[in-house]
Amino acid sequence: MASEDEKAVAFDAEAAKSTVMELRSTFGSGKTKSYDWRVSQLKNILKLTDDHEKDIIDALRSDLAKPELESFVHEIALIKSSCNFALKELHRWMMPEKAKTSLTTFPSSAEIVSEPLGVILVISAWNYPFLLSLDPVIGAIAAGNAVVLKPSEVAPSSSSLLAKYLGEYMDCSAVKVVEGSVPETSALLEQKWDKIFYTGNGKVGRIVLAAAAKHLTPVALELGGKSPVVVDSNINLKVATRRIISGKWGCNNGQACISPDYIITTKDYAPTLVDSLKLELKKFYGEDPLKSEDLSRIVNLGHFGRLTNLLGDSKVSDKIVYGGQKDKPNLKIAPTILLDVPEDSLIMNEEIFGPLLPIITVDKLEDSFDIINSRPKPLAAYLFTNNKKLKQEFVSRISAGGVVTNDTTLHLTLQSLPFGGVGESGIGAYHGKFSFDAFSHKKAVLHRSFAADAPARYPPYTPGKLRLLKALLNGSIFGIIRALFGWS
Repeated sequence: MASEDEKAVAFDAEAAKSTVMELRSTFGSGKTKSYDWRVSQLKNILKLTDDHEKDIIDALRSDLAKPELESFVHEIALIKSSCNFALKELHRWMMPEKAKTSLTTFPSSAEIVSEPLGVILVISAWNYPFLLSLDPVIGAIAAGNAVVLKPSEVAPSSSSLLAKYLGEYMDCSAVKVVEGSVPETSALLEQKWDKIFYTGNGKVGRIVLAAAAKHLTPVALELGGKSPVVVDSNINLKVATRRIISGKWGCNNGQACISPDYIITTKDYAPTLVDSLKLELKKFYGEDPLKSEDLSRIVNLGHFGRLTNLLGDSKVSDKIVYGGQKDKPNLKIAPTILLDVPEDSLIMNEEIFGPLLPIITVDKLEDSFDIINSRPKPLAAYLFTNNKKLKQEFVSRISAGGVVTNDTTLHLTLQSLPFGGVGESGIGAYHGKFSFDAFSHKKAVLHRSFAADAPARYPPYTPGKLRLLKALLNGSIFGIIRALFGWS
């Protein structure tokens, strides 16, 4: 009897090429461009999430021990919101946009037509395996594309579920799922796509970008970085503390690209802030947070070891003021706060992506701007203050994918805001209309009649024609009159 490995058909470069060819054939037929097809596929994603909510929650529990509330609020509800918003706005998005014309093209009309790019590759991440898989797929479908989804193998239960249910609910001639790890991803990246959308880390992002460059394929890279939280003293400390905790440990135990990565506050205020964080963390997760059902586990041993190494760095090992407990067999690390961490420590020189929260102290809060700006641009930046001038200065001076004042992470939920990075935290943005635009080409269209044909544009060129064209292109009515009458 054949083994499972022998039964499995390898997905190699030839299989990837065949998949792309099939999708190009479907796209070429025009099927995916129709409004009705786009609507039907978006409704099928909604039906999938409604029919299999429990299965999705169970898969997330298996992969990450993700709490049911987080699974619903941060994944299922956001997928539904994205779908419903696209369904509501799709007809308007697809309409050509009127554009202004000029005297140069008179008489004429102009418009901008959104057309689908073609065949899209979406490479997803493990930390929010349903949201970060389906949200870009929703945008690609809304824009009228065919699409291949490559879920992350690091979340195997979620990957398997996506492959199964997208195969059942979606039009498989236009929407496909390819499971696997590095060999399968490499085979996909060898192909020519019309756009690649990758969510993950900068190291793999560079590999994706290099592969895309061979075919001049445009990319969207949703990466990450060290998202700072600047905390002023003139605030509602309890509310601020709870919102920091919610954005850090309440988002997959810190395994989120927009989770607060480190805090900057003043030396005088740091002890007060630390005490408040300790108090609220105990309320939320108990005296022994390793036993809490409301904290996700670390995704695997590799990431557990990486986080353990960050804590074991000699520059920070004596800076832990709260937490630090670890449970290796169950891949649990307790919420951990570190105070007065050196800027040259390991923990301050890579994205933490876990339940560790270092605090840096400064003499005055404005010094935080220089610290943030001396580092690669983050995916998000957060400020807690009631100082209006400080808010304005923060928004003006800090370059980040997104900025939130007096809360964390919630900008992700707004379909009206673009979500994406800048610099090393990413290329491109999506969500809402920005998703539709990310997977569309804005085609410039100019319509002219055969009337008012201007002889001045044709040879033989004469000084009179030059005077007229100069007047036309300079927008000088008086000059046009002078040229028409032959006045010098």
